Amino acid sequence: MVESTMMKKMSSNLDSVIAKRLREERMARGWTLDYLAAQSAVSRAMISKIERNQCSPTAALLARLTGAMNLTLTSLMTEKSTPSPSVRRVNEQDVWADPQTQYLRRLISGGNAEVEIVAIELPVGAVVDFGGCASDVHEEQVLMLEGTLNLQAGQLQLILHPGDLARFTADRIHVFSNSGHSVARYLVIKRQA
Repeated sequence: MVESTMMKKMSSNLDSVIAKRLREERMARGWTLDYLAAQSAVSRAMISKIERNQCSPTAALLARLTGAMNLTLTSLMTEKSTPSPSVRRVNEQDVWADPQTQYLRRLISGGNAEVEIVAIELPVGAVVDFGGCASDVHEEQVLMLEGTLNLQAGQLQLILHPGDLARFTADRIHVFSNSGHSVARYLVIKRQA
């Protein structure tokens, strides 16, 4: 119960960071809400709600927004001016929960790190669909820690078990799903552009 309350608080804090960072990135590009809506296939009203921190966006929705702006999810979840310490303790790592699937993202490396490392917990039965973005050609690696994960990356369809490593580029549609009997825990590792 205490852990669940703590996760909700951390996720709520990240929602305000996401709101601020989305607006900063959009404004830095000189994009209007309408332009970002057209580029991301997310409604102008929804983008506005996110920027005003009036709703908690889903992972799929954030993927469309970051794909349109050629950003990573982590870059929207980390304050731009955050210094990168030499040690990042577990209690200093931000955790975000997708309100739709309860998928958890723990940002192990900060937004300024050269290599992005994110620990994921995907609940049983959950599906997270990241539409590919043609301009997002960075390579992602998924290292399976616990459970079983179904991964679709473009035409590639895999079932990952603990110790398995999959590599793919983010310009393809990639879908993570857990049809196993326990939480799927894995790391997503990618080099920042």
